[in-house]
Amino acid sequence: MAVGPHVALGVDATAAALAFVLGGVALGTLSGLVPGLHANNVALLLASVAPAVPGPPRFVAAAMLAAGVVHTFLDAVPMLALGVPDPAMAASALPGHRLVLQGRGREAVRLSALGSGLAVAFAVPLAVPVTRLMTAVYPVVAAHLPVVLTGVAALLVVTESGPAAMVGGVGCLLASAALGLVTLDLDPAAPLDAGGMLAPLFAGLFGAPVLVEAMTGGGVPPQDDATVALPAREVGGVAAVGTGAGALVGYLPGVSSAVAATTALLAVPGRVEERGFLVCVSGVNTSNAIFALFALAALGQPRTGVLVAVDRTGAGVHLPLFLATAGVAACAGFLLVLTVGDRYLATVGRCDYRRLSVAVLGLLAVVAFLFAGVVGVAVFLAAGLLGLVPGRLGTRRVHLMGVLMGPLAL
Repeated sequence: MAVGPHVALGVDATAAALAFVLGGVALGTLSGLVPGLHANNVALLLASVAPAVPGPPRFVAAAMLAAGVVHTFLDAVPMLALGVPDPAMAASALPGHRLVLQGRGREAVRLSALGSGLAVAFAVPLAVPVTRLMTAVYPVVAAHLPVVLTGVAALLVVTESGPAAMVGGVGCLLASAALGLVTLDLDPAAPLDAGGMLAPLFAGLFGAPVLVEAMTGGGVPPQDDATVALPAREVGGVAAVGTGAGALVGYLPGVSSAVAATTALLAVPGRVEERGFLVCVSGVNTSNAIFALFALAALGQPRTGVLVAVDRTGAGVHLPLFLATAGVAACAGFLLVLTVGDRYLATVGRCDYRRLSVAVLGLLAVVAFLFAGVVGVAVFLAAGLLGLVPGRLGTRRVHLMGVLMGPLAL
């Protein structure tokens, strides 16, 4: 006779968990489609209001995790649709933008979705053995973290296209490290207590410059069919490389997905070019979310803003629930990219591109103000000016990740 109540309770708990996860999927969709809004800031904002959310803490944590996973799928959409340069500047554009300029934006959306989806498929079975390995070597890495980060920075520099680009890379690395040292520890008054200086720094360094440089461009041209031109074997191989790089990011502090993807591309065949880059970057970004979850369980140290928020709920680490959440969120994210991405590109293509770029720049300034007040807006402007430098020096913008790597190394 006791079976009925237990079954009812189990069904009710499952339904409640699913409702929270779907709520997280909705939040991740909204945050992923807003340009310049990082998943970490959304997660920390949720963490600040989590105590007021009715429901078990583990379900609130699952909602945050779902939002973070979906965000890693959808944040490629505004990246592809916004900041498209003039065709004459295609050689220096981001790989995804070059595909959009060629009318292959719909294909680019699908390549990004494949990279993220395959990363989840590869990461889940690899997570346990990789966690055991990283748990064993982590004490050595932590003891020599400055050396490791310096080595990563050096690798980024020496893989530049030439001596002038190397010198420019070193300059950008040092300048961004100085900016990080000055600003990261600031705690300004702000309307939202959700992430401090990271929002204005990243929006300025990596969001605003792309929009400024593209304001003279013609916007999103008409897009062709969505057929993926990269062979299935190449897609799987590049996604596997991205998954491996994402695993390292999940355990190594201070190394972002962009840095990991840039170094991972050294192992990617040159023939895959822009398409391989998109698959690899998306794979790094999403696999990082999975491996960071196992890093939290094994090391007790959250490596992403999303997991900082999960940790703040006090729910503990419920791996079965969290892995199921990640699986549901990944499926939802994959389908959402395919359904929303094409419409997003088409909508942006119909807009006045200069006005749209100005509007998005204004939105980034508002985000900086909400998360860090007037000081955040000033930091956003300073970071935006610095973000324009790599393009002028002919070097990669990834060196600006010195804003985190430098302070951590020191």
